[in-house]
Formats: sequence, C-alpha cells, structure tokens
Amino acid sequence: MTTVAIVDDQAMVRQGLRLILELGGLEVVGEAEDGAQGVAVVRQHEPDVVLMDVRMPRLDGIEATRRIVAEGLPTRVLVLTTFDLDQHVYDALRAGAAGFLLKDVTADRLVAAVQETAAGETPMSGPVLRRVVDQFVRRLPDPDSARRLDVLSEREAEVLALVGTGLSNPEIAERLFISVATVKSHVRHILAKLDLRDRVQAVVLAHESGLVAAGPDGRAEPDR
Repeated sequence: MTTVAIVDDQAMVRQGLRLILELGGLEVVGEAEDGAQGVAVVRQHEPDVVLMDVRMPRLDGIEATRRIVAEGLPTRVLVLTTFDLDQHVYDALRAGAAGFLLKDVTADRLVAAVQETAAGETPMSGPVLRRVVDQFVRRLPDPDSARRLDVLSEREAEVLALVGTGLSNPEIAERLFISVATVKSHVRHILAKLDLRDRVQAVVLAHESGLVAAGPDGRAEPDR
C-alpha cells in the first residue's frame, strides 16, 4: 500500500486530504503543520510520498523539500499549492519536488497523482507544465548547466529540448517521427547521463542550460 504524509499549516486541509487519501486506498502515516515538522515526519516514517504545502510558518515547503532531498530520503515530494504559476512553485521544483498540483484538484486526480508520484512519475499535466515552462523561459542560461549537456548525443539533446518545452512523450514522438518507446528510452538515458531524478529536473536543466528559449510569441521552444 502506498504511504503518504501530509504537511499543511491548516488543520481542516489536512483532515480533508487524509479523508480523500484513505478513501482512495492510501495509508496516511503522519501529518505536520509546518516544514520543520514535515521533515521530522518524513525522517521517522519515510513515506512513499509527502504532500507538501508551500507557504507555512517556521519553515516553508521549499526549504523542507530541499532538506528532504539533500538528506537522500526515499520520499518523493508532491507540492500542493493554491497559487498557479507562483514563483515558489518553480523554486520548489528546483529544490527537488517531483511535481505539483493545485489544491482545487479533484479527489480522484489527487489519489492518482500520489500513486503516480510513488511510481516515479511526474504528476503534472501537460498544460500546467507548459505554463510553468513559459513563465520562466526568459531566465538567463547558466554556463555550468550548459556544459553538463556535453555528455548527450545530438538526438538526446534534441529530445531534452522538446521535454523542456513541456511536450509529452507521444508529442515528442510525433515531432521527431519516432516511436513513443524510443522517446522513453532516450529520456531514460538522458536522466541517467545527467544524474537527474525525474522529468521535472530535466525541464529545469533544459532552461537553465539555454537549450530552450522564448520564441517570437513568448512561448518556449527549442533553441536549435
């Protein structure tokens, strides 16, 4: 059974999330009302997933996420926020969060997202991911990040650039006239070569390295 911890400073929100998750067949192993308590709960129980609020007293969800990842704990962080495209969401992803959902998500989608997160996937819909990408596409490239891409083949760099624009595997396959299975294989190799945990980190790196830039309409597109 998938295990979950809930970190949110509002008791009613925690109660509601617990009810939804337990009705969905998941086991809630702990709760916390701020990031510091959240890190402690994760250390104690090592749940498969922690649902992490962003804005909390004492220690916010971004720093809590950073500490969980830095300690090498096996728990994956799924950020829940009321702020669509909030700056803090991007910071949370950079800190190592596996993905994020808005708090108005349906109960069924929340349960599915937790299960996806536990399975190593990135529970972020294509449209939401594209909005995140477009919000931060104008950030200046980082030379150190760009040098990391030297280990990739030309095709892998091409796939990474398309991942960075928010395209799904089927959309990348259609764009490159290759199979979805081939795209998945390229993505696996990219993550392994660049020592990235998941697709979210790949998106961030694609932007920080300058592999993705803003097109004429301001939207993200491969810079090659």
